Amino acid sequence: MNILTKARQLESKLARTFDRAAQQWSRSGPRGPLEMLHTVLDAVEDRIEPARRGTHVFPFNRIKVSVVAPSREARVRCAAVFDEDPSLQERIAGRLRELGCEVPGLQVRIVYVAEAEPGWATPEIHIDFARAATADPPLTGVGTAHGIRLTIVSGSAEKPAYALALGRVNLGRRAEVRDRGNRLVRTNHVVFTDGTGPINETVSRCHAHIDYRDSTGKYHIADDRSAHGTAIVRSGRTIPVPAGSRGVRLRTGDEVVLGEARLRVRIAD
Repeated sequence: MNILTKARQLESKLARTFDRAAQQWSRSGPRGPLEMLHTVLDAVEDRIEPARRGTHVFPFNRIKVSVVAPSREARVRCAAVFDEDPSLQERIAGRLRELGCEVPGLQVRIVYVAEAEPGWATPEIHIDFARAATADPPLTGVGTAHGIRLTIVSGSAEKPAYALALGRVNLGRRAEVRDRGNRLVRTNHVVFTDGTGPINETVSRCHAHIDYRDSTGKYHIADDRSAHGTAIVRSGRTIPVPAGSRGVRLRTGDEVVLGEARLRVRIAD
């Protein structure tokens, strides 16, 4: 770490300390959504630990944020701050990178509750830190320009995880979909198997597809008019994917919901 980087980190830390003191001095009531967001970021920074040769590590890869929001209006106000671009997960990852910590597979989940539980340090928000027993292995078999890893969370597929670097990734039941004349209609790249339980039965043969767009360097998922629908679960919020739409952008940490089956998304940097 060079002197310029250290200076920038020190300047950033001093600015955050000043902002935190100003917020505490001016607070006359419960924390608002923006104050809660800064509370989370500060708590993450406080969990950074020193490592060898002057480096630092963040020993967790799972963060659960419980937010007190007793009404729909309160949840909407909080979501407007926590889910805006950049999202809370992206803000946390950026803060960690700024302090020299990389956390592969970091997942942040937001849960809204009606009231605080006994033992919470603050009455509006509580943060749980954990580390998964096993982390996702690195992406393999993908191109250098882009790559996506889809890990099966719920349902039965031909593989536990798929690492792909294709312009289009088809998701569905059966490897090959044929019409009544036995003509090949579609090949699925992520294959949920037939006859393996009720979860897989909710996955259509031509359920959805993921596109990589060279113009933006982003992945988007689109529903292919499936019988049971497609959605994304992001930070505790469900985002429907309308049939026939241009698609919804995917982010690392998203869970794709195909009927009742689920896949976790990891996108190569």
